Amino acid sequence: LFPEILRVVPPSLRALLLRFLLIPGLVMWLWPLSLLLGAALVLLLGPRWQWLRFQAEDLRFWFRAAQLKRRVRSWMGRGAVSLPQLFLQRVRRRPDQIFLRYREQNVTYRNVWDQSQRLARALLGLAPGDTVALLLGNEPRFLAAWFGLAQLGVVSAFLNTNVRKGALMHCLGASGSRGLITSPELFEAVQEILPELREMGVKVWVMGGGDFPDDIINLQQLMDETTGDLPPQAPIRPMDTAIYIFTSGTTGLPKAARISNLKTLMCCNFYHLCGAGADDIIYMSLPLYHMSGALLGIGGCIGVGASLVLKEKFSASQFWSDCHKHNVTIFQYIGELCRYLTNLPPSDNETGHRVHLAAGSGLRPDVWRDFSRRFGNIRIFETYGMTEFSISFFNYTGTPGAVGRGSFLYKCFCPFELIRFDTDKNEAVRDATGRGLRVATGEPGLLISPITPTSPFLGYVGSRELSEKKLLRDVLKPGDCYFNTGDLMVQDSLQCVYFRDRTGDTFRWKGENVATTEVSEILTGLDFFQEVNVYGVTIPGHEGRAGMAAVTLRPGTDLDLGRIYKYIMEFLPSYARPRFLRIMDSMEATGTFKQQKTKLVQEGFSPSLIADPLYVLDETSRSYLPLSQDLYSQIISSQFRL
Repeated sequence: LFPEILRVVPPSLRALLLRFLLIPGLVMWLWPLSLLLGAALVLLLGPRWQWLRFQAEDLRFWFRAAQLKRRVRSWMGRGAVSLPQLFLQRVRRRPDQIFLRYREQNVTYRNVWDQSQRLARALLGLAPGDTVALLLGNEPRFLAAWFGLAQLGVVSAFLNTNVRKGALMHCLGASGSRGLITSPELFEAVQEILPELREMGVKVWVMGGGDFPDDIINLQQLMDETTGDLPPQAPIRPMDTAIYIFTSGTTGLPKAARISNLKTLMCCNFYHLCGAGADDIIYMSLPLYHMSGALLGIGGCIGVGASLVLKEKFSASQFWSDCHKHNVTIFQYIGELCRYLTNLPPSDNETGHRVHLAAGSGLRPDVWRDFSRRFGNIRIFETYGMTEFSISFFNYTGTPGAVGRGSFLYKCFCPFELIRFDTDKNEAVRDATGRGLRVATGEPGLLISPITPTSPFLGYVGSRELSEKKLLRDVLKPGDCYFNTGDLMVQDSLQCVYFRDRTGDTFRWKGENVATTEVSEILTGLDFFQEVNVYGVTIPGHEGRAGMAAVTLRPGTDLDLGRIYKYIMEFLPSYARPRFLRIMDSMEATGTFKQQKTKLVQEGFSPSLIADPLYVLDETSRSYLPLSQDLYSQIISSQFRL
């Protein structure tokens, strides 16, 4: 164990230990004793011999995690209370270092900061505390807008670029946005709701030229024309709201989660925890409107002072070529991304590259095994986290399928509990005294984490009720308060933690959370649907669950598959569109008139098991096709694209 201990302790303690070990005569009995002790422990522990290795890994990670607060305090001590201010520190230290590699451009740290200052000068009319929404893709202009608004004390609301019409209006209203910054490429989505935006008094800025209505402001032109110095930035505090990120959790509609300056700085430690450094080149194709892309990806890159290859979207066919072209050393993933890579036919490009680390979340055990078998020289660093709360796991032991470890040491750093959950009632199980019940080892439980002054929940913008629904009170003792993640987890005998499922009416597809209540409400806009019940079904070879809608028709109406297709393409983002339809004569309900989902989920979408007419979404033919047994077999074998 001594070599392991020497590897995990800080250099100062390492020198002290080595001096101790060099005492004359000490090694003569210390090393044989350690070997005997190690052999005895292996015999006593039997199959749990890995516990020894995990203890060393726990110590190593704990020492690295303990540096996080020191790093953040150091940043703040030098004047960086927010992520953009930390970026400015990097600009001052290495202004001409390449920050982004975008398309064929090399964008330096100085370039991005200069653009952000021009934007801030152009929008000086905004006041600290105002909110401006960003509807921008993965491009340097996103960062210029984010950092520029931050210099004015303005909160940025990151909008999902897939949302349209009603969903887009909901996000703008929920965040209280005074303005909206978009690009010429995404202006069409804004144009669909321009009358409503004018009524709300929301200004629209476009970062580029084009044929736009007179009241649309060309922000790029303003940036090019505006000169002068910026006034001193108003003081900001660590717990002030920095940005809003929309999340669709277990409680239904998309909600604008408040993200503090402190949390953005903590996220800048992500790649430090992964073991990355300033010499690394990170490949980023995840959307910047997500926490993973913006805070862990961009923020993590800034935290270690590295360079980042920014892609507008992920392309499996271009991935390895890009890695060779840009000398990529690290890439960030969601589970789907790795599956796309394993589904590619073998090629020469997948070897001879410099990629040594893949960091991300949502990697299923089977894809993990396939990925490791095929790309074995790439270390996987699986993580778990929440947008709106500081609960996280890091799989630093490399255990396939696990999201991380729940050891005693880790709980000192990030406390959590797993409690029993009733999936039928969709609520935590409580005993006769009203207290929650901790689960046994190997038993699925609801993941909750205590809310404390050092780990607060800032809540969502808007109704206080939305925030309250995420809280569990008096769980283990009177007066306590826990954040409800809505996720079911399992912890094994080695203290490894595994994701089991989402609770409630939300499932995950294509890396996005799909709120079934919202999708059901939109689908009922079709006048021939009488009742709609949306849920997720599992498909072999796919992460998450695919959307399925069980519907009943109004008497005297006919099913119009072409109209359904046009409707969902217009009103639902791609990830929320039901992949399957099930036409039923009647819908089962509970005794309290709630729709039954459990049985429908269990029945799946097999035409050999379900007598009701079934249909599958086919974007090639722009309609829903009858789901035959042959088509079902193609879906199961991944020959039919969903």
